[in-house]
Amino acid sequence: MIERLLVTGGAGFLGSHLCDRLVDAGHDVLCVDNFFTGSRRNVAHLLRRSNFELMRHDVTFPLYVEVDRIFNLACPASPVHYQHDPVQTTKTSVHGAINMLGLAKRVKARILQASTSEVYGDPEQHPQTEAYWGRVNPIGLRSCYDEGKRCAETLFFDYHRQHRLDVKVARIFNTYGPRMQPDDGRVVSNFIMQALKGEDITIYGDGRQTRSFCYVDDLIGGLLALMDSPDGLTGPVNLGNPGEFTMLELAEKVLNLVGGRSRIAFHPLPQDDPRQRRPDITLARAELNWAPRVGLDDGLRETVDYFRRTWLDAA
Repeated sequence: MIERLLVTGGAGFLGSHLCDRLVDAGHDVLCVDNFFTGSRRNVAHLLRRSNFELMRHDVTFPLYVEVDRIFNLACPASPVHYQHDPVQTTKTSVHGAINMLGLAKRVKARILQASTSEVYGDPEQHPQTEAYWGRVNPIGLRSCYDEGKRCAETLFFDYHRQHRLDVKVARIFNTYGPRMQPDDGRVVSNFIMQALKGEDITIYGDGRQTRSFCYVDDLIGGLLALMDSPDGLTGPVNLGNPGEFTMLELAEKVLNLVGGRSRIAFHPLPQDDPRQRRPDITLARAELNWAPRVGLDDGLRETVDYFRRTWLDAA
């Protein structure tokens, strides 16, 4: 069935890939973005499609449109961007959630919240299951994002309980792929751009901290599966790749792909940087029949090719 779908943050890294899939499926897609971290170039190829519409709008202000489903992806997701204006980051998560939930309530739309593995903070449980409540510093440099997303989850479940709103909550773990910003401060884009430019590869701490990396195509498949799941599955549902790598291992993989003469340079670990992060995706496997398919080597190869084509000359 063809539906009218709203994607907030739709010109961003994840949002633009989601818009691609929805437009190709024949849905009418309204992409909303304030272009703080999103870019028109990410969706420029969709502007000629008759079932795609782009609107400049900030979700901290109400939006009055008629839609069947809402994907709420609006919020800067990298430390560089969300720490640039931490008050606005919290507003985007909290006021944005309130406004989108209010819209969903008015038009009786199903709404999906793009939450984050950052709700787990620096976890004491490893790997992290959805039942884990997290270990988050509420007054730290990362708390504008971590606590903003935690509050957004609270709002989603309160709207579900109080107003019987049809909600879905996805906890997204580290995701990478084409259309990442070259200067967004995320580890994959940092390592690739540094290697392409022959600069030192910057590793914070001793490099033994771990992350899990999910290729963007896999992640979008998980979001779509969750949105289409039965009413009883509200989430939260972890979406990510359970493969776990140290920062040193990731740096070595990037250097092997790019080549060159870059060396590894160690710097002090930032405040509240998690030591471990890996999703338990048992729930997603069982309820969504979803699991990532793209391995890190293959995904990095695609991502390096994208950065080389798109950003190297400009850099």
